[in-house]
Amino acid sequence: QVQLVQSGGGLVQAGDSLRLSCAASGRTFGTYAMGWFRQAPGKEREFVAAFSRSGSTTFYADSVKGRFTLSRDNAQNTVYIHMNSLKPEDTGAYYCAASGAIYNSDYDSASSYPYWGQGTQVTVSS
Repeated sequence: QVQLVQSGGGLVQAGDSLRLSCAASGRTFGTYAMGWFRQAPGKEREFVAAFSRSGSTTFYADSVKGRFTLSRDNAQNTVYIHMNSLKPEDTGAYYCAASGAIYNSDYDSASSYPYWGQGTQVTVSS
């Protein structure tokens, strides 16, 4: 069982930056794929970014490439998503997720992740 606790988020202006954190419980943090998803009102949850299980590979949605960056602190069992040059269309509830069994083709699928954080709101004003 993995528990994920998120922090960060808030209201910012377009062009600003934010960092979200996701702290995971358990000793197997280093072997879990960690993903970030977001959901805007009235829309489906969409993939944002993910670490591979080994942590050596990152995946990004085209919409955030070059603006968002993942990092992780294995000693703190925490992953971060650094969001720069935020746009109003980045607004939504952001969720981190974890999976102990995932294939390279499935990192962008929410159904691949059995464990989820509580979500945190990011609002970008124009």
